[in-house]
Parts: sequence; C-alpha cells; structure tokens
Amino acid sequence: MARRILVLHGPNLNLLGRREPGTYGTTTLTEINDRLQSLAAAAGASLDTMQSNSEADLVGRVQQLFDAPVDFLIINPAAFTHTSVALRDAIAAVRVPFIEVHLSNVFAREAFRHHSYFTDLAVGMICGLGPRGYELALEYALAHA
Repeated sequence: MARRILVLHGPNLNLLGRREPGTYGTTTLTEINDRLQSLAAAAGASLDTMQSNSEADLVGRVQQLFDAPVDFLIINPAAFTHTSVALRDAIAAVRVPFIEVHLSNVFAREAFRHHSYFTDLAVGMICGLGPRGYELALEYALAHA
C-alpha cells in the first residue's frame, strides 16, 4: 500500500517568496509543495498539503486523521509553534509520527521563538535549512512511514 503523508503549513507561509526574503528566502509555498509532490510521487507515496492562517482549520484537519489516517505528518506550525496548545493537543491525540519543520533557524532569532509546543512530541525537528528542510523531512518520512 502507498505511504500516505500529510504536510501542514501554518500562518503566513502563504506569503513565502514575498515575506521577509532575507529570513524566509524567495521560494514560494507553491514551489515547495510542487517539489514535495514530485518527490512523493517518485517514491510511490501519496502526499496531501494544506496551509491555513487559522488555528481552528489546522486543528480540524489534524482531527480528521482519526477517520482518514496518514502514515506520517510534516508540519511547520509557524507562529503557532509558540502559542498553540490546541494544535499540540490535536496532534498528540491522533498519535501520528511527525517532524516539525522551520525555514529559519528559530534558535538564532528572538527569544520567544526558542520555545515550541511540538518538539517534545516530534520524531525530530529541522530548522534553518530553508525549503530543503521540508525535503529532508519527506525523505525521512518516506523511509520510516
């Protein structure tokens, strides 16, 4: 059976390519998703992506995993990394292995960005490698899903 992977992108990631390119680069979210789709297809896996600026939408999508499970989750919670107990609780409830991804090195930024509500639940975290971090997370997911 084909491995199923879900990629969730949090708030403001829809602005990639235009938002603070010195911090987040010039690659758009569409380009990131297209690259991930291509890599997943080449590996015979199915990959679904979703971006939302709404915490409720992301929590709802995670809760759907009870009825439509995936083998692995890749998530960039973006600003929700530091604020969303609700999203953390949803992920803990569905018990899907996941990798937390951040485009920038959150530990080289403001102190409030150093805390994540997700890292202790995650299989691992990739930060500071730009869009390549998503590809590395997918490579891991494909090998371990």
